[in-house]
Amino acid sequence: MPSILVHTAEEGVTLTAQAVRRLLERGDGDAALLYLALLRHHGGTPPRALAGELRWDRGRIEAADAVLRELGLVAPQEPPPEPADEPPSYQRSDVAEKLEQSEEFCRLTAEVERRLGKRLTTPDVGVLLGLYDYLGLPADVIYLLVCHCAERLARRLGEGRKPTLRQIEREGYAWARRGIDTQAAAAAYLRSYAESQQALPQYMRALQLGDRPPAATEEKYLLQWQEWGFPPEAVALAYDKTVLKCHELKWPYCNGILKRWHEAGLHSLEEIERRDARPAQSHPAPKGGPEGGNAWMRKYIEQRDKGV
Repeated sequence: MPSILVHTAEEGVTLTAQAVRRLLERGDGDAALLYLALLRHHGGTPPRALAGELRWDRGRIEAADAVLRELGLVAPQEPPPEPADEPPSYQRSDVAEKLEQSEEFCRLTAEVERRLGKRLTTPDVGVLLGLYDYLGLPADVIYLLVCHCAERLARRLGEGRKPTLRQIEREGYAWARRGIDTQAAAAAYLRSYAESQQALPQYMRALQLGDRPPAATEEKYLLQWQEWGFPPEAVALAYDKTVLKCHELKWPYCNGILKRWHEAGLHSLEEIERRDARPAQSHPAPKGGPEGGNAWMRKYIEQRDKGV
C-alpha cells in the first residue's frame, strides 16, 4: 500500500514511541500540539514564548504545559519570573528570522508602523517580538494595545504626539499582569477604561483642581480610587481631611486615608460618616466629665428640692 503521508524536504521532528503512547493515552490535543511546537524549537523555547505561534492565550498555554509536565514529557522547573523582571533582548537575527517565518507578525509590524506613522527600528520590532513571543499576546491584542497607548498620549499631550515602543511595552506588561491576553478581554478593559476617563473631571473637581486634565501620576491615583469603589463625594471628604491636616492637597496622604477606608470596607459617604459618628454615640462620657464628676451635685440638688 502506498504511503498516505505527504513528505517534504524540510527538517523533521522525532517523537519517541513512549512519548507518542503517553500523548495518545491522555488524549489532550493541546498538549500534543504544544509538545510538537517544543520539539520544533529543539526544547530551547519556554512554552509561554510559543503562544503567538500557536495563537493561544496564556491560560491555554499553561494548561497544556501542565499536562506535559504531569506526563513527564517536560522537565519540572521553577515558576517563571514576572515578565517585567526579565524583559527579553532580541538580536537583529532574531527579528529578521521572525519576520521571515511569521506572516502574522510581519503584518502586525506593518500595521503598527502605519498607526504610529513611522518606520520601526530593529529595537522597536524587538519590543513587538517580546510582546508577541515572550508574553504570548496575540497580534490583534497587541494592535489594540498600540492604539490605546497612542490615543491616551494624544489626549494628554495633543494630536501628533506618538508613544515610544518602550512606553507601549510597559503598558503591555501591565496588560499581561492583568490577564488581558484575548481580544474579548482587551475590549472589556478598554470599555472600562473609557468609562473611568469620563468620570475623571468629577474627581478633579472634588479635589478643587478645576477642569484641567490630570497629570499622569494624578491619573494613577484617581483610577486607583475608582477601582477601589470610591465615588467623588467620598474623595471630597478625604480631601477635606487632608487639607485640615496638611493645609494643602498631599496626594500620598489623601491616598492613605482612602486606603484605610477601603481596607475597612467603607466606600460610600454614608458608610464613612456613620463610622465616624459611631464612637461619640456608643462610648459613655469619661469619668470626671459632665456625666461623671458632677453626678453628686445633681443628686444633692434633687434631694434639696424634695426637702430631704
